[in-house]
Amino acid sequence: MKIHFQKVAIFSSVSLGLVLGLASFAPVQAEDMQGSLARGGKLYDKWFAVIKAEKPKDTHPAWPASNTKKKGDTTWRCKSCHGWDYQGSGGAYASGSYKTGIKGIGGMAGTDTAAIVKVLNDGTHKLAGKMDDQDFEDLALFVSKGQIDMSKYIDSAAKAPKGGDAAKGASYFNTMCAQCHGKDGSLPKDMKKTLGKQMGNPWEVMHKIQNGQPAEQMPALRALDPQITVDILAHLATLPKEK
Repeated sequence: MKIHFQKVAIFSSVSLGLVLGLASFAPVQAEDMQGSLARGGKLYDKWFAVIKAEKPKDTHPAWPASNTKKKGDTTWRCKSCHGWDYQGSGGAYASGSYKTGIKGIGGMAGTDTAAIVKVLNDGTHKLAGKMDDQDFEDLALFVSKGQIDMSKYIDSAAKAPKGGDAAKGASYFNTMCAQCHGKDGSLPKDMKKTLGKQMGNPWEVMHKIQNGQPAEQMPALRALDPQITVDILAHLATLPKEK
């Protein structure tokens, strides 16, 4: 960055302003995209918390009768059907309390957002009228361009991050996360499980690190190299599982 400014220092003040303006144009666009992707990821997590809407009280009409373990607003969350790993019945939700038999969203990756918005508003998803145009666009953008192939970073059999550097992760965590979560991962006080305990579901933790926590001031690390998130996951796995 210092070299860049030394080169433009010989320009006139007008030229300098023009160069800096042009240089900053593309990054701003990129940041806007990353911001929308992260917001879409939070909507995928819990859309009604993001937009501060009343929690749905009824169980989603498309929720399968075979699953009696979940009901009410939980069944309206995209992640409840399609999974934190975005693979639905083909991934971590092939079994367990969230087993639904519903496929993931991987097949929609790269799809035009208008087509995805149409699906979100159809008779199956029944989200028509529940969000505004920007909400639908951000959620569709996440589905189209925001999915991460978590199989590259998480060992599904071991339920653990793979290829992570815990030492680097500790440095990242203590710099970006510890102020709110505490160095031992036990904060905030109203968080039911420590971060170490939450690593029992590494897909959820990765999704939240990448996109943030709905209705909270948690920063999203989506704009950074995913390896940073994996290193943080490796560190979290070393933290206490009990408060």
